[in-house]
Amino acid sequence: MKKLHLFLFALSFTIAFSVFSSGENYHIGARSAGMGNSSVMLQDRWSIHHNQAGLAWIDEKSAGAYYESRYTISKLGLQGGALVLPTSAGTFGLSVSSFGYSLYNETKVGLAFAKKLSPIFSVGIQLDYFSIGIGDNYGRANIFSGEIGVMAILTDNLTVGAHLFNPSRASIAQYNNEKMPTILRFGASYTFSEKVLMTAEMEKDIDQKPVFKSGLEYNISDPIFIRAGISSNPFVSSFGVGVRLKGFEFDIATSFHSVLGYTPQLSLGYTF
Repeated sequence: MKKLHLFLFALSFTIAFSVFSSGENYHIGARSAGMGNSSVMLQDRWSIHHNQAGLAWIDEKSAGAYYESRYTISKLGLQGGALVLPTSAGTFGLSVSSFGYSLYNETKVGLAFAKKLSPIFSVGIQLDYFSIGIGDNYGRANIFSGEIGVMAILTDNLTVGAHLFNPSRASIAQYNNEKMPTILRFGASYTFSEKVLMTAEMEKDIDQKPVFKSGLEYNISDPIFIRAGISSNPFVSSFGVGVRLKGFEFDIATSFHSVLGYTPQLSLGYTF
């Protein structure tokens, strides 16, 4: 318990001296989490949080909810949701996420649109609204930003995707010229068979070292999937299980950091 109190104190201390320096584009979805968050090339409802171009390949309405307890600390909880609406003009989407607690919290709302430009190529864009609050003394910052992604299904087995978050370098606060991170992701997936999918991705915050991620998904039986993944800087390993049954999808995952410990994730989805 003493270690936990020290950790929370150190976390609060760090936040207080880096006011409004967040606005992170959090990874949402337990399927992605189980694969090391290597997901810029995937095509599911959670593409609205990873690469909006993936929404263009979805043919049915769907919705989902997600929860993560970062390092099993309740005050570091992350919640998210997704709503996807395909139309003849393209696919529209609504995403929401919330992180933190009363003394530090971030909320993000995104409106997305994705469209196929050819039988193998799609593009997606999203307008984001962020609200970031720190205690009573620092107040709240409200920021608008955006995202853009592309995806190409090059063969029946190979898919590539790229995504850019916050290309405008939106500012959070005038003090110390604080800006939201600008993040570029690029990756590919290869389907070895109807049962085995492998992914690999590079993520680069322009102010940080690159992160390399890789994941594997195996359909061990018709409704059941198992997943594993790794990522670097810092090294994190992950594992997950998913079930798809009659329109419902249930995914659980956990990731492990050698110093901070486990982070469990859970997501539920339904295709109408």
